[in-house]
Amino acid sequence: MCGIVGYLGTRDAFPLLIEGLKRLEYRGYDSAGVALINQSGAMSVYKEKGKVSNLEEYVSSHDLSGTVGIAHTRWATHGEPSSVNAHPHLSESGRLALVHNGIIENYSNIKEYLIGKGYHFKSSTDTEVLVQLIEFVQQRFHLDLGRAVLYALRRVVGAYAIVVLDREHPDELICARKSSPLVVGIGDNKEEYFLASDALPIVGYTKHIVYLNDEEVAVIRRGQDIEVRNLSNVRDVVHPNVQDVDIDLDKLEKGGYPHYMLKEIFEQPRCIADCMRGRLMPSEQRIVLSTIQLHREQLLGAGRFIIVACGTSWHAGLIGKQMIEKFCQVPVEVEYASEFRYRNPVIRRDDIVIAISQSGETADTLAAFTLAKEHGALCFGIVNSVGSSIARASDTGIYIHVGPEIGVASTKAFTGQVTVLTLFALALGHEKGTIQQETYEQHIAELARIPEKIELILQQNDAIRDIARTLTYARNTLYMGRGMNYPVALEGALKLKEISYIHAEGYPAAEMKHGPIALVDENMPVVFVATHHRLYKKIISNIQEVIARNGRIIAVVTEGDQEVKDLASFVIEIPETLETLVPLLSVIPLQLIAYHVAVVKGLNVDQPRNLAKSVTVE
Repeated sequence: MCGIVGYLGTRDAFPLLIEGLKRLEYRGYDSAGVALINQSGAMSVYKEKGKVSNLEEYVSSHDLSGTVGIAHTRWATHGEPSSVNAHPHLSESGRLALVHNGIIENYSNIKEYLIGKGYHFKSSTDTEVLVQLIEFVQQRFHLDLGRAVLYALRRVVGAYAIVVLDREHPDELICARKSSPLVVGIGDNKEEYFLASDALPIVGYTKHIVYLNDEEVAVIRRGQDIEVRNLSNVRDVVHPNVQDVDIDLDKLEKGGYPHYMLKEIFEQPRCIADCMRGRLMPSEQRIVLSTIQLHREQLLGAGRFIIVACGTSWHAGLIGKQMIEKFCQVPVEVEYASEFRYRNPVIRRDDIVIAISQSGETADTLAAFTLAKEHGALCFGIVNSVGSSIARASDTGIYIHVGPEIGVASTKAFTGQVTVLTLFALALGHEKGTIQQETYEQHIAELARIPEKIELILQQNDAIRDIARTLTYARNTLYMGRGMNYPVALEGALKLKEISYIHAEGYPAAEMKHGPIALVDENMPVVFVATHHRLYKKIISNIQEVIARNGRIIAVVTEGDQEVKDLASFVIEIPETLETLVPLLSVIPLQLIAYHVAVVKGLNVDQPRNLAKSVTVE
């Protein structure tokens, strides 16, 4: 949610800031703005509701000079989407400009105090309160801006990533973070610095990145080293860890596809192969995961696994639960991270807590992880973004390595997460001796074939598009599955909701007669994930129940299936595979259905309304 970009250097700042905002559009936003200190030393602030392109059009006739500036895309929390509530926000004197991701929880108390001191507020945001507080502290105690930010933030409760610009010090930027990501890119000879919510706006200019840690405040001056201090110890300077980050810029482009989402769906064969590379050794009939070797005793002695996640990652966790319990014979609980820490959960020292997050910045998941760490559990991260907050908070973990995912509706990250969970369950089960060698080797061989089998499904894209048209006018849709396909049904329903705005619900098919069947009539499409597995005959009975009530059926079936084909209105075939690996194939048609329904409806596939790619607030 929200995006921050900042620049301090020798080039014109505005083009770099705008390009950075465009690279952050995937995060979701409703307004955009920029602040520049121009060549005459004046502060120029421009803000517009809507897309970055609206901002570009608005400023086209204005003074955009200056080699220092900050920019922001806002996802509304406090106050409606508007140019007034958009960032950057100015202090009372107009000397300071600030951009902010996160939420200031005690903003109302601070605002009331500042109003009593004569301060005035133009917006409804918590962010304006923060910039006013910083100026108040700066003026009251006669501090430089860096110290003012340090002392102001010690009075703040909440989450934030901020960058502050002072028109009287155009060679300086101040930034800080707590529970919301912020990175600093270092240019050649420290003559220029780049700031952003994540590395994507920066990688085209430098590979040298500093990931700020929680409660760190950085003072950045042209030509000088970064000066970092912690809120708990404002006197001592912290030496930041400079990392080299290598992201292929070509992977950030659409590559000829009309949308990022379609590109990312079609990337899945390569992404899964990348995810397994160096881990799956088919010729040697083994799986190599360094995390199991490094934490062998704790993993073998685990009394329980707790998976914490949100949204699509939670669905991947449900699949991981079944695999870990099947192959490792250890109980697994899957928790919504947003609920986990608020119910005083019982966490034991022999628990392994697995946090799953594409961005590695999901606020709820990170908070649940922090709670687990406080209770002494081993914290295991499964993330995509290298250097993210969850990755750095983990005791151990596995990157999914599927490359940047730009489309808000997750696709390749889901299959990457399921692939990693599969590798982990198989490898740990083999180490524990709870999986038969024949089963272990059979899964290794079949995993190696999964990418080419996904390719075969993608070849049906045109036929799936035609089937998807039948859902365009639906107002509600049910998705049904059993066993490993139940989480797939949940994921398929979520995809349809996210990008087509059609209400959809996923259910275990056997639960249909306990309520959802009341909704079934000739106007209710029902999508069944009905591949061959041990519950196949039972799901046939569920399909018959829908037919008896005139429901329209779209079915995902195993190649060559005739029984379901004779019953369903439309059938999508997928190659045969092992029951535990079916989700890696059965989810692909559901991703394509959701995509094509949204396209036919003329909706913004990559940036669905009200959603954000990286959910960094509660």
